Amino acid sequence: MDTNLFEKFLEREPLFINKKVLQSDYSPETIPHRQIQINQIAEILAPSLRLDKPSNLFIYGKTGSGKTLTVLHTTNKLTTLAQQRNTPIKILYLNCKLKKVADTEYRLLAQLLRDLGKEVPPTGLPTEEIYKTFFSTIDQEKQLVILVLDEIDELVKKMGDDVLYNFTRINAELKKAQLSIIGISNDLIFADNLDHRVKSSLSEEELVFPPYNALQLQDILRERALQAFKQGCVGSGVIEKCGAYAAREHGDARRALELLRVAGELAEREGLGAVSLGHLDKAEEKIERDRVLDIVSSQPKQHQAALYALIYIHQKEKRRIFTGEAYDYYKNLSTAIHLHPLTQRRFSDIISELDMLGIINAKVLSKGRYGRTKEIDLSLPQHLLTRMTELLQKDLHLS
Repeated sequence: MDTNLFEKFLEREPLFINKKVLQSDYSPETIPHRQIQINQIAEILAPSLRLDKPSNLFIYGKTGSGKTLTVLHTTNKLTTLAQQRNTPIKILYLNCKLKKVADTEYRLLAQLLRDLGKEVPPTGLPTEEIYKTFFSTIDQEKQLVILVLDEIDELVKKMGDDVLYNFTRINAELKKAQLSIIGISNDLIFADNLDHRVKSSLSEEELVFPPYNALQLQDILRERALQAFKQGCVGSGVIEKCGAYAAREHGDARRALELLRVAGELAEREGLGAVSLGHLDKAEEKIERDRVLDIVSSQPKQHQAALYALIYIHQKEKRRIFTGEAYDYYKNLSTAIHLHPLTQRRFSDIISELDMLGIINAKVLSKGRYGRTKEIDLSLPQHLLTRMTELLQKDLHLS
């Protein structure tokens, strides 16, 4: 093996002390600008220290507004105090977006049982059986279980809201233990579409996390940068511009931290002594291109034609799109580029796949006896839509 490939890298002076503090899964000791929310969550959960069931809590807020970080921070403090007081409280955390963990009721319950120390086969038991096992495992002793369902809207997309109804009704069957639920969602109108029984049980308490503004993001970035970089390795104006970038994108702190990390990696790769404003611009371009354009360029032609139809209508009408009108344009486009048009059902499947990839947002709407349709929104920045259009036109030979 030619080790010379890596010698240049080893010869460069590193900029980072601890890059992990800029990663999305890092848990800081303090969470700036979220003390109000920490206090509110603590007040709601405090009765659990007397083994009184706290209200179910539903938390909304845009991506990167600190919801998960704040909940985990507060529940960790609760766990520590409970252990000191010998109070039997268990916190179960599950990210409902994870595949092979929360894509069926069985896998969801199997994962929760594993977290409770109970081994169950990955498949094979009837769903009713695994529910009984979950109930009996919780109810073996007097305890309070707090179930944190992160990205709970993904759970409902995959399974419907019956699983939530079962969780909200579980206390009626428990004799020794009690269960409370904390649901976390990026979708501000998610609960509006739930069965009214589930909504009333689940949303006993609600908190909405506001997005961070540019100044708050700068505080977060400064604090993390002090831990992540060597002194003097972040150039003038970088923190301010990074905060402004992320504030423009709905106050997403995760995005701000990712921008700073990637900018640092680019500067280090160039063998420079500090991160500059130019590195920040390159980082934003790289992140956007890598995340979205690379996905789009790798899609099959049928997917690309479907996406182009959505973008075309969105750019022309400046509104949300419905499946039927998008399909009509897609059919005409397919004929023009000598692509065999798929059925409307298969086209609808492609819309769902693009939604899962995060390129579009598709919501199923009921039209009563006229069936169902999807309402589609392209919530991407204009500059990215323009570049995506150019890429699709080139791949589909439209220009």
